[in-house]
Amino acid sequence: MSVPDVIPIRHEPDHYTRTIGRCRDGQFLASVTAAFPEDWNDWSRDDSLAAKRWCAVLHRFDAAGRHLGSRIEFTGTSAEGEQRAVDAARRLLDAWLAGLPGLRYQDIAIAPFEVRFEGALFGLVLEEDEDEVNAELYPEGLGFYPPWDGCYDT
Repeated sequence: MSVPDVIPIRHEPDHYTRTIGRCRDGQFLASVTAAFPEDWNDWSRDDSLAAKRWCAVLHRFDAAGRHLGSRIEFTGTSAEGEQRAVDAARRLLDAWLAGLPGLRYQDIAIAPFEVRFEGALFGLVLEEDEDEVNAELYPEGLGFYPPWDGCYDT
């Protein structure tokens, strides 16, 4: 099965995709998430809590699903106090979402995109795994696969 031009993402109010939807200007995908530098791969290192950086993320798309831009702000590391960093990111994201005119939480369909911010990868990235292509949402780690019905795997 070929990869569609836009990948459907199902809105799930009580799960990872609770803050996605549409607004007057198009579509959005928002989250509070932890991000590591792209080259991070050693969880046994003593500085892993310092590398785990929490952030508020708001990706914007036009009605057709093309990426328009991203707003990303880091609010702290787990080493500095994870709950404080997460709470700060939630407050920030709530303010950003409140500023979207005509906000409606619902399913979206967006084209793959990549954004790098302070050494971390954000976006919906196509990846080839053996004989199959999937789309991975970074840094959240949500995987989207055929039959491209909006469901994801964590």
